[in-house]
Amino acid sequence: MSFLYLLEDLRNPVLDAFFSFITFFGDETIFMAVGMIVFWCVDKYKGYFILYIGFLGTALNQFLKILCRVPRPWIKDPDFTVVGGSKDAAGGYSFPSGHTQTAVGLYGGIARGASSKHLRMGMLLLAALVGLSRMYLGVHTPADVLVSLAIATALILLIYPLFQKAQQSPKVMYALLFSFLGIMIAYLVFVLRYPFPAEVYEEDAIENLVHARENGFTLLGCAVGLIVVYTADLKWLHFDTKALWWAQILKVLGGLVLVVLAKELLRSPLEALCGGHLIARSLRYFIMVVIGGGLWPMTFPFFAKLGKQQ
Repeated sequence: MSFLYLLEDLRNPVLDAFFSFITFFGDETIFMAVGMIVFWCVDKYKGYFILYIGFLGTALNQFLKILCRVPRPWIKDPDFTVVGGSKDAAGGYSFPSGHTQTAVGLYGGIARGASSKHLRMGMLLLAALVGLSRMYLGVHTPADVLVSLAIATALILLIYPLFQKAQQSPKVMYALLFSFLGIMIAYLVFVLRYPFPAEVYEEDAIENLVHARENGFTLLGCAVGLIVVYTADLKWLHFDTKALWWAQILKVLGGLVLVVLAKELLRSPLEALCGGHLIARSLRYFIMVVIGGGLWPMTFPFFAKLGKQQ
């Protein structure tokens, strides 16, 4: 807490606005959008790598959150203040930092596969700033941030070489994908069956367990979706990411709109179909991944041809 108090003393309106903006780059929405853009327009295996690191990192992050159940800084010390509305967007337990996990996995993953030194440095700086923003805003401690940084870095270093091999070996790719599916099944068994202490089920804490279970079902759908998408591309699609720059923009805009519409429009029908069970989240995110990774790439020959006609 001493470091957080040091940052609290440095606060001013300019830094408050800056770090409130920077922290958004660790948001799940940014991660999904950037991951899909890389998958659609840059290199599909780099896209797989970024999405895989993000999904697996989120699973590990959620596991540690619900296992350790560390309170937020303002709960540890009621005298500590938080910047603006940052507290409203910081639900759940504190340790480790989800935003830092996402940012280091995303931007560190891009840096790992980038050939440009300037791009690598920019991505690493952005990841570091997101971690710093979480402490400056007062929603995470240094331990929260540093552990997330370590986990994400370890995943990047360990898994990147495997994805390089996966480009030539479907067996390696399937091993990665089914390993992630197995991890998600194990995670769900844990959050659904583990005998948590009574305090976890109290009214002011139960939301954290519900959130952990929601994430588990969400990531289960993503895991199955990735397997289906990879198989479809390996057997039938063989899609290419190349197109002229303006055709790429149209491709991205169309794809993002389609995925967002699927996310929002399918929510109520699937929840009704599943009787409110969380399996509806698995189905919704499975469909989103299949649309974004399988159905939308079926239009890519059109965008490639569109560019060549100019």
